[in-house]
Amino acid sequence: MLYDRRQGGIYRYALQMCGRPEVAEEIVQEVFITLARELGRYDAARGSVAGYLLGIARNLVLRWLTRDRSQVGLDDADAVPAPGGPLEVVLRSESDEAVRCAVLALPESYREAVVLCDLQELSYAEASEVMGCPVGTVRSKLSRGRDLLAQKLQVKRYVYE
Repeated sequence: MLYDRRQGGIYRYALQMCGRPEVAEEIVQEVFITLARELGRYDAARGSVAGYLLGIARNLVLRWLTRDRSQVGLDDADAVPAPGGPLEVVLRSESDEAVRCAVLALPESYREAVVLCDLQELSYAEASEVMGCPVGTVRSKLSRGRDLLAQKLQVKRYVYE
């Protein structure tokens, strides 16, 4: 039941951080294997189950990023077509791809803050728990990440126009 409830969020986090569906799937599996192996390590007083699971996922993603930095990429297989006419679908698809590419191009610490707070919609406190840093650090990384993202998307927009 816990797997059914939490695996989607963990998968989205891993995918948004590394850009590879196959790696995201492996990370989800590894998170729940780690949980089963080390069940006694979870302490409810230190945070939520969701935060604990995302913390495990974070460690696995960071390990993968360190080991396979050159392989961060984008796979369109998980893209969901937007409703509307053909032109709207194409424009939204290009826009979504530009955002995904820009997020993947962010430095890891800023990407993580953007993914957790903006894409996963975690609160600052929850992101702080996952990232293992103070809330103020999450805020500053998120602010810097949003600025960098806006700069990357601004450049992309001029290329398309």
